Amino acid sequence: MKKEQEPLTIEKIKLAYAERRDEIRARLKEFDDVWKSGSDLRLWEEMVFCFFTGGCSAKMGLRSVEAVRPLLLDGTHEELMNALLGRHRYPRARAGYIVASRTFLQQNCNLELRKKLESFENPLERRDWLVKEKGVKGLGYKEASHFLRNIGLKGYAILDKHILRSLAELKIINDPKPPNTRSRYLTVEDKLKNLALLSEIDFDELDLVLWSMKTGEILK
Repeated sequence: MKKEQEPLTIEKIKLAYAERRDEIRARLKEFDDVWKSGSDLRLWEEMVFCFFTGGCSAKMGLRSVEAVRPLLLDGTHEELMNALLGRHRYPRARAGYIVASRTFLQQNCNLELRKKLESFENPLERRDWLVKEKGVKGLGYKEASHFLRNIGLKGYAILDKHILRSLAELKIINDPKPPNTRSRYLTVEDKLKNLALLSEIDFDELDLVLWSMKTGEILK
């Protein structure tokens, strides 16, 4: 007989955080370092990683980035697609995201992503631009938040299935279904911020605590 999993509680989250705090902070420092010293090419690579993780796993995203890294600035759709064969579930579509987004960003900001992202005074406007700009393909609110967090920008919730299931188990939300509008995303994001206050854990650290409790890992 399968053993029933004990329900998630704030106390369990605090215990997990105490155990993994150093590793979590080390990971967040890696993200900070990307913003402090990473090139625009590195920021572009992190955006491509988030194209790859939408609807797929972080591990698939990492494998896929390794495969296309030499092609990020000038690879054709065919070259990118061929590099992704056997590494990503959707090689044709994701290659298309890269080419379309790269073309748009080259025309819009000369692919100077740091300068473009710094131009927004409001963190929500920064994310809204990534999501709503039709030239950038493959970034919903979750993926845009993931990208911004991975380049060291703070205060964005990555509402993937692991985080949503955690919130549902805690009865903070009724349904772990992904929020499909900006308004719903912000509502759930605020609930996660309240959980951070209740648990006395930094908001950006809390995301990695919950994710690691579900997956056993602290990835990007």
